[in-house]
Amino acid sequence: MTDAPHTLPAPGGIVDFEVVLPSSTVEVAELHAASGVPVADILAITHTAEFPALDEDEAAWELAAAAGRTVLERTGVDPDAIGLVVYAGSGEWDLPFWSPAAKVADELGIGNAHCYEVTNFCNGAMTAIRTALAELALNRARYALVLIGDRLSRLVDHEDAESKHLFNFGDAPAAVLLGRENTLLDVLASATRTDPSWADYYSGDVEDDRVLMRRRGRRPGLGDAYLENFPARVHDVLDTLGRRIDDVDWFLVNQGDKGMHEKLLAKLGIPAGKSVFNYHRYGHMGGSDPFLALRDLIGEDRLTPGDLVLVASSGMGFSWGVTALEYRGR
Repeated sequence: MTDAPHTLPAPGGIVDFEVVLPSSTVEVAELHAASGVPVADILAITHTAEFPALDEDEAAWELAAAAGRTVLERTGVDPDAIGLVVYAGSGEWDLPFWSPAAKVADELGIGNAHCYEVTNFCNGAMTAIRTALAELALNRARYALVLIGDRLSRLVDHEDAESKHLFNFGDAPAAVLLGRENTLLDVLASATRTDPSWADYYSGDVEDDRVLMRRRGRRPGLGDAYLENFPARVHDVLDTLGRRIDDVDWFLVNQGDKGMHEKLLAKLGIPAGKSVFNYHRYGHMGGSDPFLALRDLIGEDRLTPGDLVLVASSGMGFSWGVTALEYRGR
C-alpha cells in the first residue's frame, strides 16, 4: 500500500549537513584476492579502484559525532536547542543492543533531546529526516539532528564471490541539522512505499561474531520493481507540488547501481546532466550518497536558490522514497 504523498505540516528543512569520510579504503585488488572474482567484473560493479570504508579501529558513531560537532559549530546552534537526535541506517550499529543516538548526544553535550534510532536500511536517512521534521512540527523543539552511521563495508563478505554485487558498499557517516527557519534546503514533500514481498530477499547471517548480508535465492524482477516504484513516487511528489518533470532541476539517487541510475533517468526523461554520478569516486555510501552529491553541487556553486531537487532513496525490505527539496542558499 502506498502512503499518500503529503506536504509536511509546517515549514522546515535542512539547516546544514556534513559528511565525514573514514581514513581507510576498500581496494578492488583486495576484493579480487579475497574472492577470486576477476578484477574487470568487480570494476563493473564499483566503477572505481578504491572507495572509502571504515578502518578496523574506526567506529561509525564517532565519525557521525564528528560530523555533528562540525555542523553545530558552523551554525552556532546551542546543543540545548536540539530536541531530537535520530540515528539512521540498517540497525547493525557499532555495538549490539545499544543506542548510538544517545551516545552521540552525550558526546556533543545534547542533554534535552529525545534520542532514538530509525532502521530502514539505505532509505533510513530520508525516512529519519521526514520523521524528525514531522516531530518538530508537533513540539516546541527548534532543531533536530539526524545522524547517518551505517557500517556497510563491514556487513559484506568479501571472500564470497556470490556477494560480488555488494562489493561496492562503503561507509560515509554524516550529520544533518534540521530546523524550521534559516534553512539551506526546504523539505517540500515526500512519498514512500514498501513492497513487502521482497522482505526475505536479503537477510543476515552471524558468522564469527560478524553479521554478513546474504541474498536469498535468485528471484527475478527487482530491477523492474525499481523502475516501477521510483517513477511512481516521483509523480506522486510532483502532483502534490503541482509541478512537472521539466521543473526538476536536480535528481539525486542512492548510488547503488550505475546502470539502474541511467535507466531511471531515461524512463523519467531527465537528462543525465541534471543528476550527479560519483561512481568514479565513491562506492555505495548508503544513506549518505545524496549528501555527497549535494555537497558537490553546493561547493561548486551549481545550485541556484529556488532549484527543485528530488532525492530518490531506497532500502532493503524493499522501500522506495522520493523527497522534494528546494534550495534556499546560505
